[in-house]
Amino acid sequence: MIELFFVTCLTANPTECQDRSLLFTAEVGLMTCMLHGQTQLAAWSETHPRERVQKWSCRQHRPQIEA
Repeated sequence: MIELFFVTCLTANPTECQDRSLLFTAEVGLMTCMLHGQTQLAAWSETHPRERVQKWSCRQHRPQIEA
């Protein structure tokens, strides 16, 4: 599974940032994620006007193992 990983920061407080991700289905490869990532982030940003995307990348999804 491919993950669109991105970091957002509050517009009112740019030092308050959070890691986020959107998952693509198994059929989507890294190149497709890179091509469509900006479109996905623009749509996400429209619904989160108080936050600003600082950086983003595409990568293989790595599920976190909780202890």
